[in-house]
Amino acid sequence: MNTPICDFVKKYAEDEITRVHMPGHKGKSLLGFEKYDITEVEGADALYHASGIIKESEENASLLFGSKTLYSTEGSSHCIRAICHLAKSYAISKGKNERFYVLASKNAHSSFISASILSDFDIEWVFDESASYLNGKIEPEKIEKALSSADNLPFAVFITSPDYLGNVANVKAISEVCKKYDVPLIVDNAHGAYLKFLEKGEHPIDLGATMCCDSAHKTLPVLTGGAYLHISNDAPKFFSEHAKGALMLFGSSSPSYLTLCSLDNANKYINDGFKEKLLSFSSEIDELKSSLIENGYTLLGDEKLKITIDAKKYGYLGSEIYNILYSKGIVCEFYDPDFVVMMLTPENSKKDRDVVKNVLLSIPKKSAILDTPPAFLPCERVFSPKTAHFMDKEIIDVENANGRILADLNVSCPPCVSVISCGERFNQSAIDLCKYYGITKCCVIKE
Repeated sequence: MNTPICDFVKKYAEDEITRVHMPGHKGKSLLGFEKYDITEVEGADALYHASGIIKESEENASLLFGSKTLYSTEGSSHCIRAICHLAKSYAISKGKNERFYVLASKNAHSSFISASILSDFDIEWVFDESASYLNGKIEPEKIEKALSSADNLPFAVFITSPDYLGNVANVKAISEVCKKYDVPLIVDNAHGAYLKFLEKGEHPIDLGATMCCDSAHKTLPVLTGGAYLHISNDAPKFFSEHAKGALMLFGSSSPSYLTLCSLDNANKYINDGFKEKLLSFSSEIDELKSSLIENGYTLLGDEKLKITIDAKKYGYLGSEIYNILYSKGIVCEFYDPDFVVMMLTPENSKKDRDVVKNVLLSIPKKSAILDTPPAFLPCERVFSPKTAHFMDKEIIDVENANGRILADLNVSCPPCVSVISCGERFNQSAIDLCKYYGITKCCVIKE
């Protein structure tokens, strides 16, 4: 498979060009890559009006993913805002003029909350009462119940799969429910770009999603910020016709060509044997997981390339296991009091896997820590996220927030999932959870 963006940028870097255009480094080597860092010069195409090499590269990606696939250099966050805007715009084009809202799983990324502010829609949450605010599989029956009882249908259903801890939803069954009610299904598949290339494709588009986003940089050899917006080939043409406009609305007019080159090169990487490489690597990760389980570890989730350790069941806080690994030169993706998350890809060598395995198996198991996170109880919705965000606000201590209404995003990254959302009223459960996860301040509506 060809790499038109890479080819152009390499040739441009090698030619004796007098650069009287952006960027300001003029191709001079300060960090070593500047000569490849260009802007939308003649011949380089334009991301939001692609008609040349970017269009050709996106068409290559579309063939690989079996969808209409567009690039972002600003991550899945960019794509989520664009997708939500597209879904609302489509609903308006079909004559919808009632309350605009999305039915969403509660463990949504903060970019979904920002999308609701920017595109002015409400959110109705679907909860998994048995899980924490951070994880949980939303069962199709819950979606069915919510849609069947709605006087006014949402303009989209939004789910996160895989979630940060590695839980994978039954996307196929949920998509069938959504089709029954003619409601588009949007999937935040940021952690699952590789799912398309497993032995049996498990990508949301293959399973019936209308649209989804992938953070290519999370699980493929792509520079940070490289992402895909995928639109099903079965989706109404409105989505593909207006997708570039939606991306442009929320994106920078100066996309990174280094990241575009990386996305372009990923097409060749995927085409040249990635599926076989991934199959072999997945088997090796299965063996690693089995070894950990045999030695007393409890693992969470069913995502292939993620190892999530339930630290307390092994007798440790998540921070303690993280620090042991860190002291041995192993840096994990995420930890909190309960879990440690490791993300692996075929670019992790056998040496990497052996180091992780040997260090984990060297940690002696202790008596389980029995305390659990505070109960997660839904908060009352008082205002829409947009209304709350633009009201007069102040920052206070979380411990004084009972009864107050959150006015601004209140989350760190990772995991970038909110305990409480803009426009919701703090209850004691939300306060306890914030304190449990180390959140001490919050921005609330002034009284």
